[in-house]
Amino acid sequence: MKKISIALDGYSSTGKSTMAKWLAKELGYGYVDTGAMYRAVTLYGLRNGMISDGCVDQEALIAALPQVSITFAPSDDGRNETYLNGENVEGEIRGMEVSSCVSAVAAIGAVRRHLVALQQAMGRDGGIVMDGRDIGTVVLPDAELKVFVTASAEVRARRRYDELRAKGDTTTTFDEVLANVTERDRIDTTREESPLRQAPDALVLDNSHLTIDEQNAWLLARAREAINRSL
Repeated sequence: MKKISIALDGYSSTGKSTMAKWLAKELGYGYVDTGAMYRAVTLYGLRNGMISDGCVDQEALIAALPQVSITFAPSDDGRNETYLNGENVEGEIRGMEVSSCVSAVAAIGAVRRHLVALQQAMGRDGGIVMDGRDIGTVVLPDAELKVFVTASAEVRARRRYDELRAKGDTTTTFDEVLANVTERDRIDTTREESPLRQAPDALVLDNSHLTIDEQNAWLLARAREAINRSL
């Protein structure tokens, strides 16, 4: 059976990565979390003094890109985890420090072009589920299935807040998370380089009021339809 490419785009904290991982496992496809790649670059910049007080030294970060190796590997329980220069940074890249800076890093044209080239190489042969902000519009414009995921800012902030609490963060407030979500939306949708937007041929999935089972059932049904169309 032919293996297709599936692109999931949408706003932050809509659960794109979780559903993309699940769909890839169901279909026996590979999975690429492009957001984690931008987070890894952001973490590298923070660790090496290229990002401070929300300001990014773009020249230094761009110059360092050849030194940044990003790979993915499954954990013991099967989860896809992110490695930065051989170090597992999955937990660290999900924290608020990285979340507060990642959209600014992702708006840098040279960073996007560097990572897009890597992502396109990963998806060249199909059999891939990839999620991010510009997958259906820039990275995999010929993907057989494109889905644009959305939910209200308040719902997304609550999900992110609950996730941080579950990971032991007891200091970040809900208002801080909501402000971060709103600001990331503004940056993602207004940046000059590959802004977040719905591809004309993308299907919209608003999961504000859906259960995980409901959204997964919808997604799997659309994937099977796309696979059948490609035969």
